[in-house]
Amino acid sequence: MTRLQLIGLAAAMALFATLGAHAEGDKAAGRKLIYTCAGCHGVPGYTNAYPQYPVPKIAGQNAQYIVNALHGYQSGDRKHPTMGAQAQSLSDTDIQNIAAYLSSLAK
Repeated sequence: MTRLQLIGLAAAMALFATLGAHAEGDKAAGRKLIYTCAGCHGVPGYTNAYPQYPVPKIAGQNAQYIVNALHGYQSGDRKHPTMGAQAQSLSDTDIQNIAAYLSSLAK
């Protein structure tokens, strides 16, 4: 193998290890934390007032997507007043637990 191939293989292995780690969380703890999520994300056809757009369903969503989204709201890379406030109240463990629970649900 060439050096570039080895670097690519190492990067891919690190990525897969990270993805697996992010999917690991306490589903029972996550279930207890999502009560505020369901108020918007669990209502069929719900449209948010700020800004006006359909609220996405998050049940069954990929765990890593949920982790990335919540961290994005925490950092300000993703902008939404309600989601930013919600994400600020969560620890990294909370985020992992929420992602584990939501990703385990059927779409």
